[in-house]
Amino acid sequence: MPYPPPPRTPSGPRRRSLLASAAGAALLMGCSGGSGESEESTGGSMSVTHKARARAARDSAGLLGRYDAVITAHPAVAERLGPLRAEVVRHTEAFGGTVTKGSTGTASPSAPEASPSASVPATEKDALAELAAAERALADRRTTALLDVPGELARVLASVAAAGAAHAYLLTEGAK
Repeated sequence: MPYPPPPRTPSGPRRRSLLASAAGAALLMGCSGGSGESEESTGGSMSVTHKARARAARDSAGLLGRYDAVITAHPAVAERLGPLRAEVVRHTEAFGGTVTKGSTGTASPSAPEASPSASVPATEKDALAELAAAERALADRRTTALLDVPGELARVLASVAAAGAAHAYLLTEGAK
């Protein structure tokens, strides 16, 4: 007698997919052959690397602004979002951005402060769904950008993209 199918098929990435992504990112980070400086100083790739790193820092600072806006609008989710926000701060810093205490972060010392999203949905559920969509979209953009950047930056982008996918999952499925 065959087993009946499960009552519902869960949406989003499966646990194995997330673990495989995290393992792949860890493997990529461990394969570094040296510092990224030598890769950046070869030919014209320095400007491509510099631009990609600056954009990644701006994107992370913008995402940090979204987290801050949601936390401000819905203080009840502050404890839940705290660890994810802390990771986004580390991502911003990993790409060369700076974050000062009490600010949403900047992409570089001379860049203007990232402004949070102008409007946050009225319900916590909708605000978290919008934040998850932003995490997912940024993770997808970073995964696409991997093809255009050299070694060390590609490894960091892969790691941060995997973390973003995990954040999106935790923001949606983690609450169930």
